[in-house]
Amino acid sequence: MSQIEANLAALGITLPTPPAAVANYVPYVITGNLLVISGQICFGLDGKLADSHKGKLGAEIFNEAGLEAARLCAINVLAQAKAALGGDLERIKRCVRLGGFINAAPHFSALPAIMNGASDLMVQVLGERGRHARSTVGVAELPADAAVEVEAMFEIA
Repeated sequence: MSQIEANLAALGITLPTPPAAVANYVPYVITGNLLVISGQICFGLDGKLADSHKGKLGAEIFNEAGLEAARLCAINVLAQAKAALGGDLERIKRCVRLGGFINAAPHFSALPAIMNGASDLMVQVLGERGRHARSTVGVAELPADAAVEVEAMFEIA
């Protein structure tokens, strides 16, 4: 078992089957030594969006559910990466960047704290190679009324 797979197992995480693209895009692109993962929303292992992860941060849902939603997005990012890399997550040399989109009420300013749900998971799973640059923005709406969406870029071997 690879170190990444061992870390996932130790965290009790099973990567789901990655969802297919729902519009005119692909779920990932490999170019040179970069793997770019399209935005992933907070689907659970069952492929569904839980009611607790729908709506706006600071209105319908609050920090704990937002952190869970960001963590689920990161799990879905890793599921897409595994599919892109033929099942071999050890090809990831580094998480270069995460981009976070938080479905937020206008007054909600704790965007970085919510995005830590994804960032923390990436470091827990990838160790030092999981430390990344990041952008986090609040948005008016997300697909399926998801609370969080996360995109990623990895350097790969």
